[in-house]
Amino acid sequence: QVQLVESGGGLVQAGDSLRLSCAASGGTLSRNAVGWFRQAPGKERNFVAGINWSGDNTYYTDSVKGRFTISRDNAKNTVYLQMNSLKPEDTAIYSCAAGSMWSDSSKYWYWGQGTQVTVSS
Repeated sequence: QVQLVESGGGLVQAGDSLRLSCAASGGTLSRNAVGWFRQAPGKERNFVAGINWSGDNTYYTDSVKGRFTISRDNAKNTVYLQMNSLKPEDTAIYSCAAGSMWSDSSKYWYWGQGTQVTVSS
């Protein structure tokens, strides 16, 4: 069974950048589309970005277009989320999931535990 572990979160100031990683163990991530989701305190989990298995097709929610970039390195069994120009409203727990690249969370099979991203103003 594939296990996903996120890393790279932290506390930054508005305008800063972070790169999140989603590493897989116990199986290959290279055959799976992967998505990133986020959940702010007291709010529902929302889709952020998705990427297909080969990395040549990506999809973003409107609020992060032009600021976030999802990519993958299948040789390293890892998917990344580069986040630039961070805003306080980006503060959330970010989780990666495997199985789809679209916003329907029910289509994902495996989920990581998440990494906290906090953006101060």
